[in-house]
Amino acid sequence: MLFNSIEFLVFLPVVFLLYWFVFQKREWQNLLIVAASYVFYGWWDWRFLSLIAFTSLCSFYSGVLIERFDGSRQRQRLICTVNLVLNFLILGIFKYYNFFAESLAQLFWQLFNYQMDWVTLNVVLPVGISFYTFQALSYTIDVYRKDVPVTKDIVEFFAFISFFPQLVAGPIERAKNLLPQFQRERHFDYVQAVDGCRQMLWGFFKKVVIADSCASDLNPLWNSYADYSGINIWGLALLFTFQIYCDFSGYSDIAIGCSRLFGIRLLDNFRLPYLSRSIPEFWRRWHISLMTWFRDYVYFPLGGSRCAQWKVIRNTFVVFGISGLWHGANWTFVCWGLYHGSLIVIYKLLHINTKDKDILAAGRWLPSIKDMCRVVVTFVLAVIGWVIFRAETIAQAWDFVSRMFLTAFDDFHPRLGSVSTLVAVLLLMIVEYMQRNRVHVLQFPNHGLFRWTAVRWTIYWVLFAAIFYFSFNNASQEFIYFQF
Repeated sequence: MLFNSIEFLVFLPVVFLLYWFVFQKREWQNLLIVAASYVFYGWWDWRFLSLIAFTSLCSFYSGVLIERFDGSRQRQRLICTVNLVLNFLILGIFKYYNFFAESLAQLFWQLFNYQMDWVTLNVVLPVGISFYTFQALSYTIDVYRKDVPVTKDIVEFFAFISFFPQLVAGPIERAKNLLPQFQRERHFDYVQAVDGCRQMLWGFFKKVVIADSCASDLNPLWNSYADYSGINIWGLALLFTFQIYCDFSGYSDIAIGCSRLFGIRLLDNFRLPYLSRSIPEFWRRWHISLMTWFRDYVYFPLGGSRCAQWKVIRNTFVVFGISGLWHGANWTFVCWGLYHGSLIVIYKLLHINTKDKDILAAGRWLPSIKDMCRVVVTFVLAVIGWVIFRAETIAQAWDFVSRMFLTAFDDFHPRLGSVSTLVAVLLLMIVEYMQRNRVHVLQFPNHGLFRWTAVRWTIYWVLFAAIFYFSFNNASQEFIYFQF
C-alpha cells in the first residue's frame, strides 16, 4: 500500500480510531499494529507475508535462545551466527541471486564462449526486504552483545519488526529505541499528533509536488541525454538529485509523522543533506539510519578509525561498497558506493576538515563565503554520484558524467523542467534553509507572522491544494526506495 494512495487515506483513519478508541490497552494496541501492518504489507503481495513472519520468528527465538544459554558464549555465538546466515541467505536469494548468476554467466561467455542462461531464476523482489531484514538482525546482534534485553512477548516483537509506517522504506529502527515503546503504555498526545500531521503534510508535498514532478520531467528525456548540450545534461542530473531526495526524505517525513499519531517516535533519517559542507557530513545527514547501522555493525567491528591508516581506508571502502550493493543488485550501485568511499578517503588523506556537526550558518542569517563554497562543491560531488546511481550501466554513467563536463553549454531544452517544477525546487531550498534549525519545515515559531492562526492555516491549505493538483497531473510514482 502506497502512502500516496486512496487506500492509505482510508486505512490510516480507521487504524487510528481503532487504536485509540477501541483497543486502548497496550497489548491490544500492539496486536492491532501487527494486524494493520500485515494488511498494509500484504496489500502489495500477500504471499510475502510469510517471509516477514519467518524473519520475525527467527530473530525472536534467536534472542530467547541466546538468553537461555547465558554463560555459554560459544553457543550464543552459534545461535547468533545461524540467524544471521539464515536471514542473509533469504535476502541474497531474493535480491542478489540473479545479479551474481548473471555476472557469472557473462564472465563464462566472455572467457569460454559458453552460454549459461539456465542459472537465473524468475524471482520477485519483496518490497522493503532489506529494511526489515536489517532491523531484525540488529536486534539479534544487540541481544548477543547484551546491549538490549531480550523480549519474551512475541506480539510486541512482531510490532517492532512490522510497524507499518516504516516497514517498507525505513527508517531502519534499533531495538533500543523502538521496542521499548511497544513495551509501555501509550496515551494520546494531541500536540504530538498535530505536529505529526504537519510533518506528514510536508512529506507529501515533497513526494507528490516535487519528486513526482521531477520524475515526470526527467523520465522521458533521460535515455536520450546524448542528444543534448552540457547545460541540459546538468539539468537532468539536477532533476534526479532533487527527485531522489524529495522522494526518500518525503517518505521518511510521512513515516515519522504517521508514527507520532500512534504515540511512537522514530529516529530522524535526513537532516538537510544538501546543506552539507563535506561529503562525510553529507553521509551524517543522508539516510542516517542505514549509515549508523553500517557504522555500528560493520565499520566499528572492523576497527573503525582507531587503527592503522591503511585499515581505516580498507574499512571505509568495505562499508561503502556494501552500502552500494545494499541499494540494488547492479554494478552501478557498487560503483556509486565506492565513488563516495573514495571521496571520503581523499578527505581523510588530505586532512580536510569534516567535523562539522552544527547546522550551516548557525546563529546567522547567511553562511560565510568559505562555507558557501564548501556547500557548492559538496553538492556538485553528490550530483555526480547520483548520476552513477541513476545510470543503468557503468558505461552509461561514465558517458553521462563525461558529457556533463565536455559538452558545450548551449541550446537549453525547453522541455527540461516545467516552470512549476523549478519553482517547487527553489521553494524547497529556500524554506528548508530558513527552517534549518527546526525538526521539520512546518514547525513554525510563535512570533512574527506565524503567531497568527490564519497565516499558518493559509500555508497548510496552499500545500493541500498543491498536493491535490499535482497528484492528478503527475503520473503515479512509487517511492524509489521500495526497490531496495
